Amino acid sequence: MDTLESVVITRRLKVPMRAQAENAGSAAGEAAARQLDAALLSVGFACSPALLDRLGRLPAGDVLDIGVRVLAAVRELVGDHQHNAYFVDFPRNVPDTVEFWAGLLAVALKDPVAAGRVEMTSSAINLLSLPGYGTYQHTYADLLAAHAELVPAAGDRVTVLDLGGTLAAEVGALFASLAGSEIPASAEDLVLLRNLAAVCDEEPARIPVRENRAVINEARLAAGRPLLVDTVTDVLRLACGCSGGDVTLTEPSRFRSFKRAERRALLAALDGVATTAKLGDVPRYREQWKRLGERLHPHEHPRFPRAAHVFEVARGERPAASLHGQVEAALSSGRTADAVELLGTAPGALLRRLDQLLRTDESPSSILDAARRAAKSASGRVLLSLREHLQNRGAVSSSRVFANRRGRTWVTPDARAPLADGVIAEALGILDEEISRRLPDPGTLIVDDAVLDVALPLSGKAVSPGLGMLPRGSVSAVDGELLRFYVHWRQTGERTDYDLSALMVDAGYGDEQHVSWTNYGNDFAVYSGDLTEAADGASEFIDIRLAQATLPIIIPQVNIYTGEAFDEAAEAFFGFMVRDAEQEGRPFEPRTVRAKSDLRGSGRIALPLAFLRDDKGAWRAKWLHLYMNGHPAFNQVEANRRSTSLLVRSIVERDYLRVGYLVDLLRAKPTTADHTTYIGLDAPTNPSQGAKVVTAGTLHELIPA
Repeated sequence: MDTLESVVITRRLKVPMRAQAENAGSAAGEAAARQLDAALLSVGFACSPALLDRLGRLPAGDVLDIGVRVLAAVRELVGDHQHNAYFVDFPRNVPDTVEFWAGLLAVALKDPVAAGRVEMTSSAINLLSLPGYGTYQHTYADLLAAHAELVPAAGDRVTVLDLGGTLAAEVGALFASLAGSEIPASAEDLVLLRNLAAVCDEEPARIPVRENRAVINEARLAAGRPLLVDTVTDVLRLACGCSGGDVTLTEPSRFRSFKRAERRALLAALDGVATTAKLGDVPRYREQWKRLGERLHPHEHPRFPRAAHVFEVARGERPAASLHGQVEAALSSGRTADAVELLGTAPGALLRRLDQLLRTDESPSSILDAARRAAKSASGRVLLSLREHLQNRGAVSSSRVFANRRGRTWVTPDARAPLADGVIAEALGILDEEISRRLPDPGTLIVDDAVLDVALPLSGKAVSPGLGMLPRGSVSAVDGELLRFYVHWRQTGERTDYDLSALMVDAGYGDEQHVSWTNYGNDFAVYSGDLTEAADGASEFIDIRLAQATLPIIIPQVNIYTGEAFDEAAEAFFGFMVRDAEQEGRPFEPRTVRAKSDLRGSGRIALPLAFLRDDKGAWRAKWLHLYMNGHPAFNQVEANRRSTSLLVRSIVERDYLRVGYLVDLLRAKPTTADHTTYIGLDAPTNPSQGAKVVTAGTLHELIPA
């Protein structure tokens, strides 16, 4: 239960409380509550008035017990470790790169034993062979002694923890929010949803995302309850999930042996949905269906004949034409009208192909009429995704950039024919009308302006949960004199060397400069030093003096030089801090952290976000959540600067659909509801009774069904 309590604290920013009678506050309980509040403030958190009052009514011992668990949870959330830096005085007294290397070499050559270990040719030196390179030369206590205390500042982050209900109620609310989400979940959220499904009995009325339905079906199958399936692919996803495989079906799964009762339940569910029309979905995952058939033994269950048809299609013994195959055949032979008619049975598929259909010889008006009909029953996420696509369709671009569910990216030339402005405008009008119709009556609408430039979360797959995380394309202000971003990692077994670097470019993405292990600094940036192994954890930092920055675009990146991938390491996360110049403090101060998230994925180069200076001199962060393939080893910022610039430019210049778009539609709706809707990055301190509160962590709840 302690794990669930920690999840509630970090995901919902609420402290669950046991249901018990209210008691008058005692002096000891109130003092303990104030002490907890002070301890939380040191890591950038604080109790809401309601939470502080509730804690003050508990015995002091109970407050201390709660405090220990709450502090552990928020420290994990913010990444509050013993972050040591290679140079003990960082950001002061960081030497020139070449001088530092020469100094290590000079020291080594004075010692005959050390000199014999130096690997050197006429043109190169292996830095790892120099004594002291890449490993800490001082303890964390030494680093603390070298730095003054952090001076509190008004701009320090304070994240408020609110009073929660019972643990069961808060877990249920989190489960309902995740399960009922209209957008695909991240890998971490799928794991969490699976764990919550095992302890939560009540389910939301709708589970629109197929992957979410699969992990919930795992719990239902284990409990012997009816399965929630309406396509054959739902059953395949469930079988993959039960086998510890990939419910997104992106990667092939190795199926386990199923118990007889499980085989019977899976085949019964499959038999119930395997109509002739739905058999067309089978060929897409033909090989996985073949492997599953070997585990389910459908021949042993003759009372499920339609389930057997699925495996006959997979083996090529029974014909089954997929809808998309029929559509492609119609389009390739120039029968666009037939393709549109076929797609009329799949509104979401029609809208996803709208751009392609509008580029055929068919009359745009007939295609837009079909789109208008399809829009009435397609999902809200499809409508919003198409809206974002079309509002960027008129932009001039020589290339298109794609990112998959894990943030891996690729680029292809843009060879599409243009769409007429009038056609785009009419399509946008259709979408705006239908999206507005679906939005709920907001009642009294209160909006924090800081949330307006946050991109709508049309997919959560690329975003790892953490502190201050925002969807790709979101923009947030960066206020402060010193910007410090960092990476922390701890290897599982193999020696692992991650390199924090920064690429700086001008407004045209030229005039490149960089700061990395090969160049410790320039006139406005300084690097903390290169660490090349992390058995006990390692941290690297880059400091940017924003007022002195001569280039307006700063792109942090984490390169895997050698060793374990991000999702193989025991721990790997990135974050950034903002502080005033006079604050001093350690290299890592949790109360100055603005954002922190885990690094994951199979890419060898991580691009979490970019920092941009606007025409008025204000700095902003734009979230990227991108990973590049890179090389198996020895990745460096100098080698990937061109591809990095291209990818970042594509995100920066894209017009993302933002929260402000939905806010404008909500404000235009007539309202009769007697309630309040609040939308902001953080929850209000004292929301009104029954208010609908949407924060950065629950933005997916804005997406209409």
